[in-house]
Amino acid sequence: MSKSGHKGISRIDSNRTHGWYVRVIYQGKICCKFFSDGKYGSSEKALKQAIKFRNAAEKELGKPRTDRVIVTRSPRNKTGIIGVVRLKKDGHEVYEVNWTPRPGVLKRTSISIDKYGEEKAFKMAVRLRRRKEREIYGRPLTRNEEKGEISR
Repeated sequence: MSKSGHKGISRIDSNRTHGWYVRVIYQGKICCKFFSDGKYGSSEKALKQAIKFRNAAEKELGKPRTDRVIVTRSPRNKTGIIGVVRLKKDGHEVYEVNWTPRPGVLKRTSISIDKYGEEKAFKMAVRLRRRKEREIYGRPLTRNEEKGEISR
């Protein structure tokens, strides 16, 4: 969270530049805009406009309105689904599903590939992750939720 107390909104105070800078990034798309104190009459009025812009930009990009960090892509993810990783636990292959029900709290569970098979275990893991996203954000964060394809 920035010093403004509002996610994605930063204060800029330099020589002749005073205002709020808004940057919204979601799934590789970026919306940004500067709100000058001078143009809007005061720092508070500029901040109100910045918040309105941020909320509208998030809506336009499809980003859920939350003050939490939302990760939608990671170059390290080999399954193609954020929060679902394939790994070996105690000598057994599993899909591990991770989620954060509230800030600072990490939850995880494993789905056995030995027990369910590669494809079924992966689909179960994806469904569980999507269910947790719905509980936390009100909807899944990514499209093709039931597709369940493995990308490697």
